[in-house]
Amino acid sequence: MSVMPSKRVSILDAIRQKVAELPTTPGVYLFKDAAGRVLYVGKAKTLRSRVASYFQPGAELLATRGPEINRLIRDLVTDFDVLECESEVDALLRESRLIKDIQPPFNARQKDDKSFPYLQITTDEDFPRVSITREPKSKGAKLYGPFVAASDLRAALPLMQRVFKFRTCKLDLSADPDARQYYRPCLLYNIKQCSAPCAAKVSKANYAEQIRRFRQFLSSKGSQIRKELKTRMEAAAEKLQFERAAVLRDELRALESLQRRGLVHDHLQPEVFYIDPTEGLARLAEILELPNPPRTIEGIDIAHLAGGELCGALVCFIDGKAFKSGYRRYKIRTVAGNDDFASIREVVWRRYRHAGMDKELFPDVILIDGGKGQLSSAWDAFDELEFRPPVLLSLAKKNEELYVHGRPGAIRLPRNDTALRLLQSVRDESHRFVQHYHHILRRKAMLGEDS
Repeated sequence: MSVMPSKRVSILDAIRQKVAELPTTPGVYLFKDAAGRVLYVGKAKTLRSRVASYFQPGAELLATRGPEINRLIRDLVTDFDVLECESEVDALLRESRLIKDIQPPFNARQKDDKSFPYLQITTDEDFPRVSITREPKSKGAKLYGPFVAASDLRAALPLMQRVFKFRTCKLDLSADPDARQYYRPCLLYNIKQCSAPCAAKVSKANYAEQIRRFRQFLSSKGSQIRKELKTRMEAAAEKLQFERAAVLRDELRALESLQRRGLVHDHLQPEVFYIDPTEGLARLAEILELPNPPRTIEGIDIAHLAGGELCGALVCFIDGKAFKSGYRRYKIRTVAGNDDFASIREVVWRRYRHAGMDKELFPDVILIDGGKGQLSSAWDAFDELEFRPPVLLSLAKKNEELYVHGRPGAIRLPRNDTALRLLQSVRDESHRFVQHYHHILRRKAMLGEDS
């Protein structure tokens, strides 16, 4: 067995000391290398014990977690960060979001495009329809979730339908009730699992009351229904009706699984919501008090690293859609260390130093990834330039706060606001693009190639 270098032993000892100070709450942990690059993201029910399990001297990582994780801990990790979460479900959803955003190399199996499902209740129909979807409507629907387990949600749906008798079909029920009364309802009506609005078996007012009670149940803990199920299960067991008790037990578990979900606004999955560019641009013009909707938006981001291979990138959107020919990459030249603000100033200066002259035009909107400090740094670059930009914004990821140069304070928009969603798509694309460029530079540096 090879002897570990003394420097590596010291690094692992320092990590163990840091682990001992971690909280015992749920959360997400991010393992980093010497350059500050995130190598692996994981979730934990208890942060301290979970992270400690990787660095215990007797941990058999090769046997328990495979050769890749063993190599990660043995040779590469030099530090870690943690993000405390309110619950294990919150940690799971945040882990998924971070993996999609950062694309850590040791999370290869979790880099897919799969999203978490929602429970959707339409609000733009006379008789609202309930469904499970990974492609929710951006308008005309009330969403619950995302849910961490699609199988649990599918199991719970018929149980809820049995109680609240809502419809799940895609029929158009806008016709007059007299025209629907001769319609033959499906099997769900016969087994008393749907009130059959398709066949005018229930009035609009009574059906609306069913949906109201169902939404109230989803917004609560559903404790009354679970209490009733538990009582019936215990009664069946006392009568030695074990098969019936087992069925009721499964139903109880299915309903309890409904609590394993996030909140639509706190755990936004931008990739599942369609953004109408025209609506987003019109809404943005309204917020910024522009005479016309902007046509061109450029987004700038910096790779957040501890030292080497610091870089920036710019993406271009025209009429709300990515224009790949307008993308630009910048290897930071003038900044020593990990100065995010100075890096932003450099990228902004290099990109716009000729803007406003000859045929070089400014975009309608410049979007910086970050908060008020990043926005100020970007504006500082224009002090050295002859012309000022039309509109300069920044979007802070933590609370999705929008800062506009020249306006005091932050703008907080609803999470489903079309302008916010458009800006998020620009911001997320700039983040993806700069991370991709950073990985190229890192690979070249490790291979000793010229950049």
